Amino acid sequence: MTLYETAIERFGEWLETAREAEGVIEPTAMTLATARADGQPGVRTVLLKHFDGDGFVFYTNTLSKKGTQLAENPQVALNFFWAPLARQVIVEGRVEFVSDAEADAYFASRPRLSQLGAWASHQSQVLTDRDEFEARLAEVEARFADAPVTRPPHWTGYRVRPAMLEFWQGRDGRLHDRERYTRGDDGEWTWTLLNP
Repeated sequence: MTLYETAIERFGEWLETAREAEGVIEPTAMTLATARADGQPGVRTVLLKHFDGDGFVFYTNTLSKKGTQLAENPQVALNFFWAPLARQVIVEGRVEFVSDAEADAYFASRPRLSQLGAWASHQSQVLTDRDEFEARLAEVEARFADAPVTRPPHWTGYRVRPAMLEFWQGRDGRLHDRERYTRGDDGEWTWTLLNP
């Protein structure tokens, strides 16, 4: 097993522990940090929808603030923090779009109201009042009244291809365990133990 495969397997074990733990409300929640081309950062919480050796996948509106920043600068960081377990995983890497087939399949699995919302919401844009949004939602509901809701062209998935994963385990006295897996320019992975 390669170092990278070891890191991905370890992430899967930690995620499964978080899913089974009491007090972890949303184990797949991850903070996504992005930055514009000029360096201005942005941060928000999104949900991990899939992960494997190819990376970590989330879905969103490409015209949103995060979508715009991802278009300007594809370098991102993810942070999973499971407070009841005193565990954290940081992932740094570069995003790429998932395939249309992957995006279509995931979109089809979403609740119908979420599908309709993807059409109705001009995500991150100024909204005059809630009635404006409700009117757009009603229009979309009427358009798809007798048909499946198709995926909007501005809605897709992003895959974060990791260049670094850091595992943090909290300990008493802030004497934490920190381990980092890093991909070098040659594509080879290395493992490093870090000071707390």
